[in-house]
Amino acid sequence: MTLEQLRIFVEVAERQHLTQAAAVLALTPSAVSASIKVLEERYGTPLFNRVGRRIEISEAGLAFLVEARRTLASARAAELTLAELGGLKRGTLTIQASQTIASYWLPQFLVQFRQTYPAIGLSITVDNTYNVAQAVAQGIADLGFVEGEIDEPALSVETVGQDRLLTVVAPNHPWASGKALKPKDLIAAQWILREEGSGTRSAFESALASQGVSITTLQVALSLPSNEAVRSAIMAGTFATVMSELVVASHLQAGLLAKANFQLPARNFQMLRHQERYKSKASMALEQLIWASST
Repeated sequence: MTLEQLRIFVEVAERQHLTQAAAVLALTPSAVSASIKVLEERYGTPLFNRVGRRIEISEAGLAFLVEARRTLASARAAELTLAELGGLKRGTLTIQASQTIASYWLPQFLVQFRQTYPAIGLSITVDNTYNVAQAVAQGIADLGFVEGEIDEPALSVETVGQDRLLTVVAPNHPWASGKALKPKDLIAAQWILREEGSGTRSAFESALASQGVSITTLQVALSLPSNEAVRSAIMAGTFATVMSELVVASHLQAGLLAKANFQLPARNFQMLRHQERYKSKASMALEQLIWASST
């Protein structure tokens, strides 16, 4: 079994689609299919179920996926250790970040890093808070940046910034008048929110709980997977939402959105590392850039 076979298997397993995996790997679908077939025949275990033209990962495949990811993470760490013996002159820094951070807070630091260390490649993946934490825990990412609560013993969590959540509505919404809102007003309103697992939604849930309100009592008309989708939907109808000030600042200034009078606590931007895995020089260099900017 080779690392290349493991990489092919992981890509196919994560997408459950041969053609999509082949595109990511820069291989032909037939080459990807042949690699999977070699693994299955050699070990006598079906890793995928063929359902018509689709494939679905089998129970054996799911079990193998955990070990395959772990092996690839260890191989990448070993490669990184050798690459860094000559200093920050080669290598890749792999980062995952939640949407708000990736779009509105992190780019300034990535630009500084790229200018300072042009030989280091940057691999950035955007996902929600839960998935980012899992990627760091599994060794898929060197660093994670999130704004939600994290309960993962394997990770170290450091606060690297702060953000303010705002309750926002369209300018013609009754709440745009600035009247003070009470819990009963929140329950009577129609909401559009980010999906479960997002840091924004998690922070809103905590804020509601402190007011004695469960998010399950709200009338949530839509749950959408991106800040931009939520923002556009709010401008188009008589709904309310909660978003980062970074996301809506320009729209508030332009009068495209209005801030409602329901105060929410500040939330922290957090950096995640695995507590036991090797700290690459590249990841420590980015960390130093961030700390230097915050002091």
